[in-house]
Amino acid sequence: MFSNFLYFLIALIIYTTSELFETVKSFDNSLVFASFMISALFVFICHIAFKRLSKKASENPYGNIDHLINTYISHLSVLALVIFAVNIYGFKLNLLFSGIKLFDVIPTIEAIIFLGLFLLYLIIIWNAAYGVQKRYFAGKVSKKNFIMSNVSFSLPALLPWFFLSIVADILGLLPWQPVRQLLKTPAGEIGYIALFLVAIAIFGPVLIKKLWNCKPLEPGLPRTRIEGVCQKVGLKYSNILKWELFGGTMITAGVMGLVGRFRYILVTPALLHSLNDDEIDAVIMHEIGHVQKYHMLFYLFFFAGFIACNFVFFEPVMLLLYIFEPVYKLFEFIGIEKNTAYPILISTTLIGSFILYFRFVFGFFMRNFERQADIHVYHFTDDASPLISTFYKIASFSRQSIEKPNWHHFSIGQRVRFLEKCQSTPALIKAHHLQVRKLIIGYFVLVIILFGFGYSINYGMAKEAFGNFIAENILFQQLDVDPENSGLHAVVGDYYYNKKNYEKAIDSYENVLRVDYENVHALNNLSWLFATCPKEEYRNRKKALKYATRALEQKREAFILDTYAEALFVNNDIQDAVTAAKEALNRSKDKKEYYKSQLQRFEKMLNP
Repeated sequence: MFSNFLYFLIALIIYTTSELFETVKSFDNSLVFASFMISALFVFICHIAFKRLSKKASENPYGNIDHLINTYISHLSVLALVIFAVNIYGFKLNLLFSGIKLFDVIPTIEAIIFLGLFLLYLIIIWNAAYGVQKRYFAGKVSKKNFIMSNVSFSLPALLPWFFLSIVADILGLLPWQPVRQLLKTPAGEIGYIALFLVAIAIFGPVLIKKLWNCKPLEPGLPRTRIEGVCQKVGLKYSNILKWELFGGTMITAGVMGLVGRFRYILVTPALLHSLNDDEIDAVIMHEIGHVQKYHMLFYLFFFAGFIACNFVFFEPVMLLLYIFEPVYKLFEFIGIEKNTAYPILISTTLIGSFILYFRFVFGFFMRNFERQADIHVYHFTDDASPLISTFYKIASFSRQSIEKPNWHHFSIGQRVRFLEKCQSTPALIKAHHLQVRKLIIGYFVLVIILFGFGYSINYGMAKEAFGNFIAENILFQQLDVDPENSGLHAVVGDYYYNKKNYEKAIDSYENVLRVDYENVHALNNLSWLFATCPKEEYRNRKKALKYATRALEQKREAFILDTYAEALFVNNDIQDAVTAAKEALNRSKDKKEYYKSQLQRFEKMLNP
């Protein structure tokens, strides 16, 4: 189920990165039909896949069918993402509503419509899977309940984005210029996102409980027992809710909320009916472990860390991808030009970094947090056998192998064995808590370092050096493509001159003159370099006057006259240098003080 969170967020990235691809002037209506056909093919693939799986389940009801169901759903969900990407990147369906004022003013509405298209693909998968999946539920679950449970469980992943986007749209409509200007600054954007993350973390559970249709657990022995456990450990909460996920047939519980007033404890009917009193206590102690070990607070920082690093690295990474020439040669080999390959690289990099971060880094922390919550029961009791027996019941009712892998939990077998090891060797409990603490510290240190580095190259001290590095690579790539372009050679000359690589600057300017004999920019800069170069070995007063004279023959402007005056000066023609400097001052429209100081310098030498 947690995988659906990732699928929705990846679909959101696909939609938001569609602007990177080259747009067309008008939408081709025939592409709607093409989209319909590829969607119909997807429906057929889903139907055939689960029909075959259903047949396999009938032939071998005790096989590893439940694991295969999840595998099929995962693979088809990835295929749904591919088809969604084809619709957005290839068919450009997002242009279907272009020109409609409502969508231009509030673009979040258009985004919701297209994310709804991806949701439709997932519903197609769940609809096809229900026929075989229903055999493995502990109780009766209708198709409607099965689909709606999947939908409602997945949607909270989009809540932060939705509220951030819709409020940003509303603020864009308001005539509050100072606020709008503030939000355009890096500090304003970071502050805005941070404020919303905190607000969602605090108040989000109120909305999620409504989205999941959770009702207060009715008074009775189970509620009294849960209340007793919470009171014993001093846990503050708003309410205990009945979580009827998949018809309430799943044996699970949860806790959500950073603040006690908005914190909810969730329990499913199957958990209350299947577990004895001690087992229920153990499950609640596990959930309390998440709260008392501040796991939910860390999850907030985990999201914030990803957003912060993405914020400072997005533009630098885009620039680095642009100059990553070897990849473009591979694209050219298969017939894809750079202007198409570039947005492909950006979107795949964004999606890849997101998957790596959440699937592997976040998953790693989640597994260790679950293990920490498991051993939290030893904080209240010396015996974890009720929690162990709960795990075995979960495996039995779900008909899953206890060794079934899970990206965000250790397998049931691994969790049971670790609990048993901790019971026989209590030192392992303290060791694991210490390990988690070190991991958290390491994470924060790494994020701070990465954010600092990204901020430096994007806004701080390293910005100029990074910009020069990018400019150099782009410049030389363009020069390889168009070696006869004299303008590019001139820019290369300027680049080397600013880097104080005078030898290469001279070569570059002379390359300009080989292509464009009368290029004023190259003539003027060469003359100035030969006349004033800080390194004596590159000075050449004869060439300086030669190039300055040729430049002056093309244009008689202040900056050229200034160079000509300098060339005359180094050739000891002081009188003509003064004359040229006076004309430069008279013709100048700005930098008057500079030209005046030049004239005074020459006159001083004329009349010592």
